[in-house]
Amino acid sequence: MSNQVPEDGTRLPLMEEFYTIQGEGYHTGTAAYFIRLGGCDVGCHWCDVKESWDASIHPLTAADAIIENAKKYPAKTVVITGGEPLIYNLDYLTKGLHVAGIKTFIETSGAYPLSGEWDWICLSPKKFKAPRKDVLDAAGELKVIVFNKSDFAWGEQYAQLVGPDCRLYLQPEWSKSKEMTPLIIDYVKENPKWDISLQTHKYLNIP
Repeated sequence: MSNQVPEDGTRLPLMEEFYTIQGEGYHTGTAAYFIRLGGCDVGCHWCDVKESWDASIHPLTAADAIIENAKKYPAKTVVITGGEPLIYNLDYLTKGLHVAGIKTFIETSGAYPLSGEWDWICLSPKKFKAPRKDVLDAAGELKVIVFNKSDFAWGEQYAQLVGPDCRLYLQPEWSKSKEMTPLIIDYVKENPKWDISLQTHKYLNIP
């Protein structure tokens, strides 16, 4: 998938980049510049960006150009997402963003080795490819997507594996939100170590 991408991460398959409001998790409601990289083999059937899966259809873009674009916006925070961004070496990109005074956040399934310099790591594990210990240990936020009732017990397994200061979130999968949200509300009331995350950007009708 990533054979044509330089191992030093100086060029990356860029699907899209846009300035918006963070919609989910710990930083909900804050302005951020999103960098979405193409390429993912985790294969969630409910993924809402399946067009990101094939890295070969997204242009290899100089990391320096991505950094320059991020510098144009008032919010000095970048969220790197995908696809699965940790397929690639993100050391070069994140170091350059830090040099430019920009904070670096990542959203990852944790299925690949951790690279890059991060101010915040949001781990959203998937059943199809388990997260690695290095990502579990470093995560500031565990975001479990609730698609059916069994996901509560599955999420609890990972809550035992992250660090003691990691924030815990349950988020209804968008297509099942009417069914799952009432269950999540009841679960969080019974298990208040968890918080609820909603895809507020979809309610706001923004990217």
